[in-house]
Amino acid sequence: MNDSEYMRRALHLAEFGVGLTSPNPPVGAVIVKDGEEVGVGWHRAAGQPHAEVEALKDAVSRHGMDAARGATVYVTLEPCCTQGRTGPCTTALVQAGVKRIVIGASDPNPAHGGKAAGILTESGIEVVEGIEEAGCEELIRAFAKVQRTGLPWVIIKSALSLDGRITRMKGEGQWLSGPGSRAEVQELRGEVDAILSSGQTVRADNPRFTLRGEDEKEGQIQPWRVILTSSKLELPRGAEIFTDAYADRTLVYKGQRIECILRELVSDYGVVSLLVEAGGRLVGRLLDEGWADEVVFYLAPLLTGGLVPASGGEGVADFKKRVRLDHLRFKRIENDVRLRAVLAGTSGELEG
Repeated sequence: MNDSEYMRRALHLAEFGVGLTSPNPPVGAVIVKDGEEVGVGWHRAAGQPHAEVEALKDAVSRHGMDAARGATVYVTLEPCCTQGRTGPCTTALVQAGVKRIVIGASDPNPAHGGKAAGILTESGIEVVEGIEEAGCEELIRAFAKVQRTGLPWVIIKSALSLDGRITRMKGEGQWLSGPGSRAEVQELRGEVDAILSSGQTVRADNPRFTLRGEDEKEGQIQPWRVILTSSKLELPRGAEIFTDAYADRTLVYKGQRIECILRELVSDYGVVSLLVEAGGRLVGRLLDEGWADEVVFYLAPLLTGGLVPASGGEGVADFKKRVRLDHLRFKRIENDVRLRAVLAGTSGELEG
């Protein structure tokens, strides 16, 4: 196996931490010695050992104290070099006697981003950077945005008909998309720290916005349920989000600016990524004001008519200023077609 293949192995390990590590990013590490994989690890939760330390511990448990001496370590994110809730990974790697470090992405955290290579090189360790960089950066796109802007990565999810509507005629049931698409939405919820919706959606649909079924990972905390409302109408106190076992994970914001809400979610609640499940009016506002980073649309083979569009808002007067999508990925799910893409101007390519 070459460097790229081992880094892809580390990326696969890192994905086990998606949805578990906030406000930290998911990271994976692989230790290779004499052509043999001797240790692996991934970051499991904030406050717990980082991926490199997990891999070193795994190597020692399998092959003894000197297992990593002279080895190559593959890590998806630049090792940290400062003392936080855990010690610096650069120190742990030097003490373990590793010979070579292969890094996927640079750390966007300005506290130690770009510093690891110098520290490791001064200790006699060969450093190789930028291996499978695009995939490694995509994995940490939400963390990188928080570091750059103090705002979370915002994903808009919607199921819509061929004529761009999100509701069916009365008496036909609430679902547009099929069971396969709805099951995948549970996977999406498992990727994020919060779900954002509107008071109107709560009143109309009484949603739960919870992780359910096989996609809930061990140790995973239910996402925050964040409800925005500007209406004079009170939210129903008997709604699921106020009465279920996760009622303490519900936050209500009334008449506040979206930017202030998003920044508070990052600073006070550790939210790095956020999924929007709401009607066309809130979706349109988020798009109009430029808060969204990514969209996931489930297109159902239906023509429904009706007044509720998937995206409302004011739109743009100048055609050149319309919302554009990059890195489009299409997937057939039973009779539906899923589109996942990032908005033009945001960073992070998508895979799958």
